Amino acid sequence: MIGMAAAGSPRPLRTRRGRRDRHGRGARGPLAWPAVPAMRTRRDRFDDIVRDVAEELDKKLEARGLVVEYAAMDIPTDLGEKWSPEVPLARTVAATKTAPARIIAFRRPIETRASGPATLVELVRAVLASEVSALFAIPLEELDEFGDLGDDDL
Repeated sequence: MIGMAAAGSPRPLRTRRGRRDRHGRGARGPLAWPAVPAMRTRRDRFDDIVRDVAEELDKKLEARGLVVEYAAMDIPTDLGEKWSPEVPLARTVAATKTAPARIIAFRRPIETRASGPATLVELVRAVLASEVSALFAIPLEELDEFGDLGDDDL
């Protein structure tokens, strides 16, 4: 007999239904799966912000014939001999014969300094503009169309 306990046992066997919800917490796990746009990670959102700001800056650099690549990393690694008490928000890698200059924005330090999503975009814009300005010796005012970027933001 299927569903009955061994002979002499008065209660039927329980059917397999999955885990019991003993504490009222309900279903566990994400409500949206990674394929759903609602399940975007902080890293994905940060990459999009860096991409958008990089496109803005590239438009200004193309007119001058300058090329730079942009990247995003979670945290600074391989600091080498450069050691400072402050955590860097970005790093610039000089151009070589085979590769253009690169600017790497560090997600975790920038997110820590930003007070919200709106300030995160402004801080990424300020950090990348500052790095481009230092790399190519372009005054920050020429890169700043809104007039709100400055070294005091960093």
